[in-house]
Amino acid sequence: MMSEQTTSQTQQPSAASAPAPTGKPAGKGIILSDGAVKRLRVLLEQRQTPEAGLRLAVKGGGCSGLQYAMEWAEKPRERDKVFERDGVRVFVDPKSYLYLMGTELVFEETLMGSGFKLQNPNVKGACGCGESFTI
Repeated sequence: MMSEQTTSQTQQPSAASAPAPTGKPAGKGIILSDGAVKRLRVLLEQRQTPEAGLRLAVKGGGCSGLQYAMEWAEKPRERDKVFERDGVRVFVDPKSYLYLMGTELVFEETLMGSGFKLQNPNVKGACGCGESFTI
């Protein structure tokens, strides 16, 4: 069976993707910032797994009810949405995608630290520690 993946240089899913819940923008993909692409490429080269990608997910938990999860994946799962920019891939399962539409993955470096951050326009509230959110 052929996998139902969406690979796009412009980071837009196909029109056949699952409909968005009411009130959420339809047809928006996951956006990869320049900094995120550069950092992911370095990390993938260090891991010596250039075909792998970063898996983004939304899971239940935390003070506000939902939290993000990020992990390495060697390849996409059968129903994953795949977003690619300049050879860097991000995998998102269909359920998480409903919460992540229009989200931008950025990499920030400050004096206090560095890391990936998800800028999700769908978030309606977050807990005080910033580890969980509501939609």
